[in-house]
Amino acid sequence: MILEKSSHKRTISKVFVISMFIFIFLIVSSAGAFDQGGCNGDCNKCHSITKEEAGEIMRKLKVPDAKVLDVRMSPIKGLWEVSIDSQGKRGVFYVPFSKRYIVQGQIVEVATGADKTGEQYKKLQENRRINVSKIPLTGALILGDSKAKKRVVIFTDPECPFCARLHEEIKKVVAQRKDIAFFIKLYPLKMHPDANWKSMSIICNNSLQIMDDNFAKKPIPRTDCKSKEIDNNVKLAEKLGITGTPTIILPNGKVHSGALSADQLISLIDGKKQ
Repeated sequence: MILEKSSHKRTISKVFVISMFIFIFLIVSSAGAFDQGGCNGDCNKCHSITKEEAGEIMRKLKVPDAKVLDVRMSPIKGLWEVSIDSQGKRGVFYVPFSKRYIVQGQIVEVATGADKTGEQYKKLQENRRINVSKIPLTGALILGDSKAKKRVVIFTDPECPFCARLHEEIKKVVAQRKDIAFFIKLYPLKMHPDANWKSMSIICNNSLQIMDDNFAKKPIPRTDCKSKEIDNNVKLAEKLGITGTPTIILPNGKVHSGALSADQLISLIDGKKQ
């Protein structure tokens, strides 16, 4: 029985690979036709898609809140590259010239191994901005002077090792710069089983010291309270399209995911390129 199941899985796998090969072959063959003189080598002369048309495709796929950010020719002729924002989450998909299908996945350049889809996704993230005026700061833990001119919002998880690393770096920033303050929003991820109660304990005691002890792997008190702060933070993160920690929202609304050194943080806050 095990052998039969294994054989069945291999058969399905082979069919999938063959189907994908045929699909890619058809696209590449079409692209070759374009290169050989179709539309005089310029696909835009014969084919087009507007942001409105791409948006209509999203509505048909029951993603009505998706905002189309950009439409352009993909690295593979025969496919449009469409960049979207849906509830703060950004992504890339592809539409063939027929506009009858969408294609999801990565386009990788064989000669260089470059992930072209990943490159576009990175650009989307770098250009992403959040309206910081819509982020409530009441209830946030404040590291630095609450009246500081430059305010940075950080979504953090008490069981996230990268958050612990970033926490040490933001303390260095505050020691160097009195004009910078960090407003810390506790955002426990579901993948961390103890993150929720630890977040509640930190918030209920409004204690940076408990947060420091937690990140230093010291035991912290387990406190029960009726605060809605954590639930509100989770809902806010979902609304802003924040799915991981640490997430840094700079004073100008730019978003950065992951830990940074104190010097890198200061450069970003001051608007200097990395």
